Amino acid sequence: MGDALLALSVPLLILASGVHAACDRRRRRRHPAPPSPYTRQAHRLAAQDALLRAGAVIDGAYTCLGAFYEKPAAPRPPAAPLVSGGAEPSRGHGPSRQAPARRR
Repeated sequence: MGDALLALSVPLLILASGVHAACDRRRRRRHPAPPSPYTRQAHRLAAQDALLRAGAVIDGAYTCLGAFYEKPAAPRPPAAPLVSGGAEPSRGHGPSRQAPARRR
């Protein structure tokens, strides 16, 4: 009896998998899968959403710290250029001297 049960279990398994495949195919036809998140449109929408979120963060920071970025009431005079005076005057526009060689 054990051999007959084993011999009948193989066709029963094949029949059950066929019924399952047919039901799964019918279900997929009636209820299509949602669009894949890896499409170009999904990527473009995600990038646009990220830009909008970043813009909202920047706008929020500007409203909090906007007073620091306002223009001053009176313009400041330009600072005088810094001139570092050396011990000896410059030699002019001619070629410069070669530095002495270093010994190791």
